[in-house]
Amino acid sequence: MLWNSRSRRAGTPLRVGKTISLAVGLIVIGAIFLAGALVGAATDKHLSVYSVAANYSLPVVQRDGRDYVGLLELLEPLGKVSARSDNRGWRLRYNNVEGDFQTGKTHARVQGRDADLGGKFIEENNRGLVPVTSLTSLLPRFLGGPATLHEESGRLFIGSVATHFTASLTGNNPPRLVFHFTAPVNPSIATEPGALRMTFSREPLVAPASPTLTFGNKSIPSAIYSEGNGKAVLTVNATIPVIASFSSDGRTVAISPASAPGTAPETAHVPSSTTPASGGAAVPAQPAPAVSAAAPPPPATRRYFAVVDASHGGDDHGETLSNTLLEKDVTVALARSLRQELESRGIPTLVLRDSDANLSLDQRAVFANADRAAIYIALHAASVGHGVRVYTALLPYGSDDRGIFLSWSTAQRTSLPLSQSAANAVVSEMQRRQIPVRTLTAPLRPLNNITGPAIAVEVAPQGSDSSQLTAPDYQQLVTSAVATAIAATRDQLGAAP
Repeated sequence: MLWNSRSRRAGTPLRVGKTISLAVGLIVIGAIFLAGALVGAATDKHLSVYSVAANYSLPVVQRDGRDYVGLLELLEPLGKVSARSDNRGWRLRYNNVEGDFQTGKTHARVQGRDADLGGKFIEENNRGLVPVTSLTSLLPRFLGGPATLHEESGRLFIGSVATHFTASLTGNNPPRLVFHFTAPVNPSIATEPGALRMTFSREPLVAPASPTLTFGNKSIPSAIYSEGNGKAVLTVNATIPVIASFSSDGRTVAISPASAPGTAPETAHVPSSTTPASGGAAVPAQPAPAVSAAAPPPPATRRYFAVVDASHGGDDHGETLSNTLLEKDVTVALARSLRQELESRGIPTLVLRDSDANLSLDQRAVFANADRAAIYIALHAASVGHGVRVYTALLPYGSDDRGIFLSWSTAQRTSLPLSQSAANAVVSEMQRRQIPVRTLTAPLRPLNNITGPAIAVEVAPQGSDSSQLTAPDYQQLVTSAVATAIAATRDQLGAAP
């Protein structure tokens, strides 16, 4: 910025007083801007969203003394969504569900029904803002399932996605505090005098029955659960220096005295995820080497008990379930939900297709056979019929193995009895939960190419509305039943060759 276009002539006295005043003024202005920036940074708020489809964070803005969030941005990671604004208002379409919003109005119309927003709807630059407090009543209208808001901490749970934990103290000399989680976690760790803090920024961790856990130990007396600004925090209080170590599956965190012998981390934490392979498939991630005073053991490939396969993908859309819904999208959501349900029951699970990737039937079978999992589960979706259909392979007649080589078209033959047992267990669990279900045999590839137990689960809506297939509560109802059945037959499946 040019303060003065005229230069001071040589020899002209400098007016010190005015210069000092100008300098002081600049300092004050700078301080005001800095204070404003710091206040803005300190008050930045976020809403953390946890769902089967994705975990993500959104900015929260203040309008009229209330917290607001963009509705389109909130729904985008969960399904197909679009919005438009015209002289009749702001309209949003999520899958097959339509909502009409009017600027300044405290009510909206979703599928022709009135929805209370608890505050005014605001439209800014074609962006629709709704009060954060309205999400627990508004989202179920679009998603078909429950939404739970932790308003004070800015955390939103869609469906049954919460990660729970238990804590127990083992031994007294030295003590060891062990946390067990129902899903893999990867917190950031910070230590300070008298405490070790684990911050969970991405995981849907929820509080135990009491936020303060006491252990009656002088070295590690207690742990406290808290939430704030989209995060959950576990603070372990300790009178001695402590360290955290992680199990290889990310479900166990142990807090031990830092100086105690043999208390180095069991294994560097490896998130429960997969590494993309060529062609969009996924292969097991390699655990990091152990960190200890002794020589670390060599890295080992994680053994997956179950392989879950989301059918179709990429150029193969599968069935067109509605004008806006494709089978390939539903099967990915079901696969993620099933992985979560299986993992929460202690069953290591690999999802073959966790993105919109092209994957041939032969590739699916090759990956499943190479992993030698105890069971392969293919997932399909349909708009015709009601409830769930569970398939086992129908092998071609008269195709025999030749010598030591297995016929590709009948590789399932020796495992078919176990496949049928698993299918029957799934059907029984569905019936127990009053989900319409039947079992069938079909030449459904790649079931007949799988060398171990293999089933296919096809999910149709319970009613006539195909949009139910995207409802988190219905997806969780089905995948929970499948996971419970697999867990019940785990010993039998694990003994398979």
